[in-house]
Amino acid sequence: DRAVTLLPRVDQFWYKFSYMEEMLGNVAGARQIFERWMKWAPGPNAWNTYIKFEVRRRNIPRARSVYERMLITHNELETYLKFAKFEVKHGKKEYGRLVYERALKELGEDAHREELFVAFAKFEEACKEFDRARVIYKYALDNVPKEEAKRLYEMYSAFEKKHGTRETVEDVILSKRRFQYEEEIRDNPLNYDAWFDYIRLEEAKGKKDRIREVYERAISNKPPVQEKRFWKRYVFLWINYAVFEELDAKDVERARMVWRACLQNIPHKVFTFAKVWLMAARFEVRQRDLKAARQLLGTALGKCPKEKLFKGYIELEFRLAEIDRCRKIYEKYLEFMPENCQAWKKYGELEATLQESERARAIFEMAVNQEVLDMPEMLWKAYIDFEIRLKQFDRVRELYRRLLKRTKHVRVWISFAQFETSINDIKRARGVFEEANDYFKSGSEDDSAASLKEERVMLVETWLEFETNRGSNKTVQKVKDMLPRRVRNKRLIKAEDGSDAYWEEYYDYIFPDEDQKQQTNFKLLEMARKWKTQQKMEED
Repeated sequence: DRAVTLLPRVDQFWYKFSYMEEMLGNVAGARQIFERWMKWAPGPNAWNTYIKFEVRRRNIPRARSVYERMLITHNELETYLKFAKFEVKHGKKEYGRLVYERALKELGEDAHREELFVAFAKFEEACKEFDRARVIYKYALDNVPKEEAKRLYEMYSAFEKKHGTRETVEDVILSKRRFQYEEEIRDNPLNYDAWFDYIRLEEAKGKKDRIREVYERAISNKPPVQEKRFWKRYVFLWINYAVFEELDAKDVERARMVWRACLQNIPHKVFTFAKVWLMAARFEVRQRDLKAARQLLGTALGKCPKEKLFKGYIELEFRLAEIDRCRKIYEKYLEFMPENCQAWKKYGELEATLQESERARAIFEMAVNQEVLDMPEMLWKAYIDFEIRLKQFDRVRELYRRLLKRTKHVRVWISFAQFETSINDIKRARGVFEEANDYFKSGSEDDSAASLKEERVMLVETWLEFETNRGSNKTVQKVKDMLPRRVRNKRLIKAEDGSDAYWEEYYDYIFPDEDQKQQTNFKLLEMARKWKTQQKMEED
């Protein structure tokens, strides 16, 4: 109460205050808060909140009165539209009509906007008052500026198509739009967007011969350059044509001819479209001609092998439960792309799904032994997860050891330790952390491996979390003693020509063992200084 009294223009306080009272069941108190709020003439959102509150209380007359008051403060078109929708929603169509008429009368020329007339006409159409709707559309087209009446014209055309009594109205509209599209196409025959719009116009009319004629004219305009980016829109003309023949015209043979002609037109030696091959094959599957589908995909893999084609072919055979065929396709896939870790992973997972553990293990072994892989970390993870699912924990440990021979990345160490933790082998997990710490400790002592410090920090922090959850107070303290301190240093940055450019500040980590080493170095330097001083005194 103090907040809304001192800061009445901050809506958030009013929202919270009214919501609290409503949640406490104090409906009268919440309504009183809204009334206090409305005296400050807040924005439309506040009024809408008040209206929704009254609707939730099923007090429709009060909600209506709030709308009436809102019209005084916010005499805008959006308010009238919401009010009209409110009345229609609650079954008061005659009140909704009155609101629309009030908007036209009270707003004057400000009401001559497309959204008002479209909403009003749709309302009358829903009420089966087609003559009223027609009058509204005609009045709107006479008063709304032409550049703003595009949607209005479309809605009127659609209305006449559904409820008109004379076909001439529709024909005039279609003829006008045909003329516009013909003009665009004559200026630029390669304007495929105009062809798409023209085709949609004819499909709305529904005359199959006319639709086919436009499709044939469109696909005859082949891109003059054999570059894929120029062919993308063109190929969709073929796809839409084939789909039209199959689904709308119900002419399967013509649809098959369209798919074949499309594939013949594409210069597969330069580029191809896997989408077209796959859609043509799925068309044959829908016609229950599996042989033709397989021939298409086999031809595609022979002419222009692509990853998407392999995946689509495998998915098709897997759905048909042709596992042996899936294996053969995977073999071809991996011959074509032996570095593709995703393919190896999916092949191994397929065998694992079929409970073929030995085959899956052999596939993973072949995969990790490849000389070149695009995402080896994903492949190793899949192999390790596979063995974990089989509860072959010794094999998992062996895999981690093999992986650590290839890379000493800190995440591998952490994953190894987390695996041991997951099977409740705390001693082994702690041993992994200690081994990793020894490695990064020896590596960080070398200046060339200074980047290992950050990985060591990550390792020690993870180790500390492990000890906190699974260790004792002694082990937790032991790891805490290993935590480094963060210091800010400066380093000289060289320019491209080798000259000094500027000094850069950076943060470094100093581990306790490094502090001891530095202290030892300082003692040696001090002893050397004393020896040199003594030698000088003896000479004097």
